[in-house]
Amino acid sequence: MSGVSLVLSIIGINVVYVSIFTLRLILVIKGRRGAASLMAMVEVFVYLAGLNLVLQNLSNPVNMAAYCLGFGIGVYAGSRIEEYLALGYSVVQVIVDSAATALPNKLRDFGYGVTSWMAEGRDGQRLIMQVLVKRSNEKQLMRSIMVVAPKAFVISHEPRQFKGGFWTRMIER
Repeated sequence: MSGVSLVLSIIGINVVYVSIFTLRLILVIKGRRGAASLMAMVEVFVYLAGLNLVLQNLSNPVNMAAYCLGFGIGVYAGSRIEEYLALGYSVVQVIVDSAATALPNKLRDFGYGVTSWMAEGRDGQRLIMQVLVKRSNEKQLMRSIMVVAPKAFVISHEPRQFKGGFWTRMIER
């Protein structure tokens, strides 16, 4: 194998390995153990192939640099792939400064489950809404919120578990 093709192979293998590693880790965090286990088998095979190439060619520091470069690119690629797949759900909390807003009903009309309640903020009454959404639909939800309530304060986070409620029945399907 020529020097350039060896370097490109090391980079390519490491990009694949670290991308799989990143996705596997995310699957474990999201509780998808079966899929994570299958990915781990592929990950280790790719890792050993790349490591074997580097260890057989330790005399050239360019190969080690290629390994490092592939690792960095793999982290980036894996995170972009996960972002594209948008696995799981998000809880979006929306706070508006008017109880008279039509936002809860508009979001329900769009098919989102909305729970709302009144709260006291520094400058008076606030309406707080909590919306559970598939991560793949989160950007669309954000756009809908900004159209109806452009001054809303919005926080998003990922829940780890679900129990009870109308969404739980839908998720189980």
